Amino acid sequence: MQKLPETNKSLGQHWLTDLSALGDIADAADISADDVVVEIGPGPGTLTHLLVRRAKRVIAVEFDAKLARELPRRVEADNLQVVTQDILSFDFSELPAGYKVVANIPYYLTSNLIRVMSESSNPPQTAVILIQKEVAERVCAKPGDLSLLSITAQYYWIVSLGALVPAVLFTPPPKVDSQVLIMQFRPAPLFGAIDTKVFFRLVKAGFGQRRKTLLNSLSAGLHRSKEDIQTVCARVDIDTQRRAQTLTLQEWYLLHCALNLTS
Repeated sequence: MQKLPETNKSLGQHWLTDLSALGDIADAADISADDVVVEIGPGPGTLTHLLVRRAKRVIAVEFDAKLARELPRRVEADNLQVVTQDILSFDFSELPAGYKVVANIPYYLTSNLIRVMSESSNPPQTAVILIQKEVAERVCAKPGDLSLLSITAQYYWIVSLGALVPAVLFTPPPKVDSQVLIMQFRPAPLFGAIDTKVFFRLVKAGFGQRRKTLLNSLSAGLHRSKEDIQTVCARVDIDTQRRAQTLTLQEWYLLHCALNLTS
């Protein structure tokens, strides 16, 4: 194996070289010889080596310019394209429909990356990302433990957990374990044609004061009277003394319809 480059702490870099763990990530994406794969943050190319063997084309998007320059030397493959760019400003619309995203990403990138992919006019068919275990679990949470992140992810994607990757397998080891998060983009919108900006304005209001009841958080976040919130919630049989994290996506949808919010 080639010598690993130095990590940049400010970019949250941790290299994964364990072949079994890397194989788990690639396997979770179910890559075929016809697939175009976007790899985010390839770093030294340990995962890239596996991807170029399985995919039709791999587009490696690397923010670190030095690593991007070195990647073609580390991974010699005709089907590898290296792009030096911040993935949050990458234009996914230029890619062929049905592409896949595979990545071992810095933990701080997770929420913004999920948002950017979800809101793209050309989202990936599948996204398999290795992230902090606690965050992966939060994305896949059930009602009772839901958050703005999990609501956002599950609105757009069918989510599930893949392999656990212990911290000791990384160089340098992070402080916490990681886990593979598997996201399949929903083939059809979950609730039909609704204004997603309005829907998420409601959800953000609900989670704006997480420890408070829906009555208080929605009243404050939407600038509506408590009497109004009480009436609307009663109409869809939702107890205003509940907390935002207990509501299902279906209940958020019912609230969205009943409140008749406008953008």
